[in-house]
Amino acid sequence: MGKRNRRRMTMPCWMMATSLAALGWASAAAAQTADDAGNSGGVEDIVVTAQFRAQNLQDTPIAITAVNSDMLEARSQTNIAEVANQAPSVTLKSQSAAFGPSLGANIRGIGQFDPSPAVEPGVGLYVDDVYYATLTGSVLDLLDLDRVEILRGPQGTLAGRNSIGGAIKLYSKKPTGESSGFLQATYGSRDRLDLRGSANFALTDSLFGRISGVAKKQDGYVKRLDYGCVNPAGSARNPAVGGVARELPASSNCVFGRDGGVDTQALRGQLRFDDGGPIEINLIADYTSDKRTSAGEVLTYSNTQQPWARTTAPAVDPANFICGKFCNYSNAFSPAGTWTGPVAPGYPLVESRYRPHVDFQGWGVSGQINWKPSDRLEIVSITAYRQYHSRSAADLDLSPLPIDQQSADIRFWSFSQEVRVNGSLGANNLVEYTIGGFYLDQRTINGLEADFRYTPFPLQFEQDDPVNADTKAAFGQIILNATDKLKLIGGLRYTEEHKDYLFRRINRDGTLNPFLNPAGNPIDGRTGIYNGNRVDYRASLQYQFTPGVMGYGQVATGFKGGGVNPRPFTAFQVVPFSPETVTSYEVGLKTDLFDRRARINVAAFYSDYKGVQLNLVPTCPGFSDPTTTDDDAGPCSAIANAGDAHIKGIEVETSLRPIPGLAIDGAVSYVDFKYTRINPAAGGPSNPAGPQLDDVTPYTPKWKWSIGVQYEIGLGDGGSLTPRFDASYQSTIYSNPTNSPFERIDGYTLANARLTWRNAEGDLEISGEVTNLFDKYYYLTAFDNSGSAGFATAQPGRPREWALSLKKKF
Repeated sequence: MGKRNRRRMTMPCWMMATSLAALGWASAAAAQTADDAGNSGGVEDIVVTAQFRAQNLQDTPIAITAVNSDMLEARSQTNIAEVANQAPSVTLKSQSAAFGPSLGANIRGIGQFDPSPAVEPGVGLYVDDVYYATLTGSVLDLLDLDRVEILRGPQGTLAGRNSIGGAIKLYSKKPTGESSGFLQATYGSRDRLDLRGSANFALTDSLFGRISGVAKKQDGYVKRLDYGCVNPAGSARNPAVGGVARELPASSNCVFGRDGGVDTQALRGQLRFDDGGPIEINLIADYTSDKRTSAGEVLTYSNTQQPWARTTAPAVDPANFICGKFCNYSNAFSPAGTWTGPVAPGYPLVESRYRPHVDFQGWGVSGQINWKPSDRLEIVSITAYRQYHSRSAADLDLSPLPIDQQSADIRFWSFSQEVRVNGSLGANNLVEYTIGGFYLDQRTINGLEADFRYTPFPLQFEQDDPVNADTKAAFGQIILNATDKLKLIGGLRYTEEHKDYLFRRINRDGTLNPFLNPAGNPIDGRTGIYNGNRVDYRASLQYQFTPGVMGYGQVATGFKGGGVNPRPFTAFQVVPFSPETVTSYEVGLKTDLFDRRARINVAAFYSDYKGVQLNLVPTCPGFSDPTTTDDDAGPCSAIANAGDAHIKGIEVETSLRPIPGLAIDGAVSYVDFKYTRINPAAGGPSNPAGPQLDDVTPYTPKWKWSIGVQYEIGLGDGGSLTPRFDASYQSTIYSNPTNSPFERIDGYTLANARLTWRNAEGDLEISGEVTNLFDKYYYLTAFDNSGSAGFATAQPGRPREWALSLKKKF
């Protein structure tokens, strides 16, 4: 597939041209910008804590997308993945059925979409300053939030390890002691029913509480059809005699299941102690239950006539297994008694443990102590424990044949402790400093049953792999207020990390799987170990040109942790790999213009991306057993630091308040990803099976834009009516470093609309919404297994949906 030539501009010239042009325009408009005091009807202030101290968004020299709770509701956004639609250079995707209840994240071309505990995320996710260490369980409902902060670019100094692309931080509304709350009910397409509520109360004069909860349920949007029912034996699409179909009610229309459903309940409780003294204590507990069908997917390519993929007798054209836009023929059945052998014709079908489903149960507790012994010193301690059990299963080939099925059972816990000291020194706070330490201990039991019948040999096994990981870090940052306009910022972080992964590969009866455990050199019982350390830094200069125009420039680094090859085929492939690293150069402007009627923030960046973690395909040259002279030249999907790249881009965010009641917000981003080196063992011209120099990293659109418009119409004693319209666009992306045609996701534009009525007192709201207004058919994720198993799949986004909501505040 051909690639368009990229125009290249050296980093210094490109960034200087961008920043000088924006600076000149902003300075010309600055004369019309007033001080914050005394303004009304302009763009609202947003307080963020990206630098571990409360600061105005416009005074923080970091590229941040900050969204408050009112805007989340106005945009009809109910989970974290939806927020990315309006954030430049950010891609968040709920994963395919193979990866269970997990979230993939990418910011500025850097991230991770593999939830295996053997690898690390590339975007840090935090809830109330507690780090969520895995992609599994990260598809969070936006429950009773105060705000979301998306920090773009490496945050290696303060956020630390695994924030190489950026960090996403969610902050709950704190208990305030006032008697208040709300109840909200929503009904919509496919029997959608959402119930939300929150209560804020005082237990004593100094002890406050807050309880919030949500329950969501909706039928799936991708139908699972019985192939034998839709195409009876002897028909043109199913010429086989004696085909097996389920006994389904006549009213079923051959539908026996729906994927992509919703069935989630979550609860959060908070206690806050604040007597006005130097100590404030916040305790938080949360619980989430997510029991639903798997992600909705469709078959996009089928050629299951390969000799080893032919697992059943009927001579059906495999192209007939492609069902349509929102349906598949996945029957999630395996013929009885065929765990270790090929499928024989005529076996009765029995439902297996591979029935597509998700069952996630997770909870956590955290405690934050803020102690202010003086006006110039604050000590913060954050202690947290998290645990979850995730079970999921998927029929990956989405056909009536038992070709590729798996069932995952993942158990996880983590303990973290962070301590920060914030202070200031000198007259007029000449120096502001932060020092601290962080510790994380986590354990995962990575369980899996795999039934891969497309291989030349029966690759059917179980695993129950213990994975231990821990991280220690020390960090510090200094802000020098050199003048009333100039600030110099410097930061350092030292990190040590460890991971050990014990591999188990057995048959269901407990014996060693012979294909993964050859005599004398089994995978089972092998332990992969990774140890590493890293120093990250940040150097930034910030200058306040006028009260409404701030500019900054910085150099910052970050890294994604090393790990162990997650899916070895041979014992030789049980090997560690090193971290990815990035050095990012960035300049930016943050402006409030025209009497704060226009906020325009611009950031331009250039990133030097090293040691990109890529799969070695199709063999692992040079991998050997140190105790023998044997070398590994067998099938391989081992991860190695096999590439380097340059990434450059520009981001613009704007909020406009031209007249009272009218709010316009928008964003646009351009990201150019370019490999500069690919190890021939992973890809490049000599290895066409792997990524090529013109390929791009997964889920990195070159262009993104969004726009939202709302206008509040006053109705006097009748309250107000607020229509809102949102549109967002992302250009073509690929779901894998190897940009195959089956992993191409074409660009698309989505639009949402919402109409809200509020009464004059502001305590009652009725709203109607339509998402995917123009019913665009598009893909969220895609998976190409055409070369090995003869199929490719994709996860379509939700079709047009409507909903009505009633919200009462008290």
